[in-house]
Amino acid sequence: MPFGFVDAIVNTRLPPILAPRASSLFAASVLADSYWVGDHLNALVPRSIATPKYLGLTARFVPKIDANLEPWTMLGNLAARNKISRLRLGVCVTDAGRRNPAVTAQAAATLHLLSRGKAMLGVGVGEREGNEPYGVDWARPVARFEEALATIRALWNSNGELVKRDSPYFPLHDALFALPPYKGKWPEIWVAAHGPRTLRATGRYADAWIPITTVRPCDYGRSLEVVRAAASDAGRDPMSITPSAVRGVVTGWNQDHVEEALNSVVVKTTALGVSAADWARHGVEHPLGADFAGVQDVIPQTMSEEQVLSYTSKVPPALMKEVVFSGTADEVLDQIVEWRDHGLRYLLIINGSFVNPKLSKTVAATLPHLKVLGELRRL
Repeated sequence: MPFGFVDAIVNTRLPPILAPRASSLFAASVLADSYWVGDHLNALVPRSIATPKYLGLTARFVPKIDANLEPWTMLGNLAARNKISRLRLGVCVTDAGRRNPAVTAQAAATLHLLSRGKAMLGVGVGEREGNEPYGVDWARPVARFEEALATIRALWNSNGELVKRDSPYFPLHDALFALPPYKGKWPEIWVAAHGPRTLRATGRYADAWIPITTVRPCDYGRSLEVVRAAASDAGRDPMSITPSAVRGVVTGWNQDHVEEALNSVVVKTTALGVSAADWARHGVEHPLGADFAGVQDVIPQTMSEEQVLSYTSKVPPALMKEVVFSGTADEVLDQIVEWRDHGLRYLLIINGSFVNPKLSKTVAATLPHLKVLGELRRL
């Protein structure tokens, strides 16, 4: 199974390129297919708990957890240093509402030329925390997302001719897009989709599907059927769309180490990003409301330490084990195989073992994590 890594790019006490450069070199060294960076103006981890008490040594290297670096600029820097590596580079995922799709199309096409055909465009609806606080309209984000995808495809398929296209959000009036594709190919579009409309848009426009908050393999399989049906309805080959997923991996030397990591406040905040319906399956109401939609509506920068502790104390342990792949290396691999049996063919990994507040436990997780990566290539 091919795999890639998803990295947060936050400013540290070190030179800003150092950590992403080291991560991308590590990805290449373990034969990963791709390296991805997030697109956020601030962190999804609440700043109130981004302290040594909860993040351990990481907090000492990261003075401000919300000091996120700009992804396309970072990937351009990495592309210049990635001349001989086969590693592909992508944004996971850029915001369809906050960025005008013409600018996104330009950024991805530029990276594709710079990287000699190794760029990948991850795109999604985005999150309220990166839009509403900055004056970006958050009304009807799914409709804007659909129109953004259609606009990007229209510009890329224009052959440098003037484009006219009606749209309630991104109308094109004799718009010109003259950048060429690299050797006749545009970057692959990887779509983070979860609801029915976004899944159908994935089938119409995307090269790959990368859900981020789907928590059960059975749900994954059902959603993949929707994507493929939409592709077929659009006259596309449904099997040409790569079924991927973004998943955290929390492993350790033994089960006690794993349970300690899963019970950490920072790791449990990831459960706040799944829907109230997923919580309800475990008999618990989501602390942000019985109708809470999920990560797209979380605004972490406003959460106090007391609120975070209250919310995470309610996370059902069984839900936490659905949110990430967790356990010993063999247990994690068994979980990946189950997802593979429901259609998964490409895994994007977030190393969740990295945020254990105890440095010794983080170090101890290195070998089990490497075992998972090594065995992935055999699946």
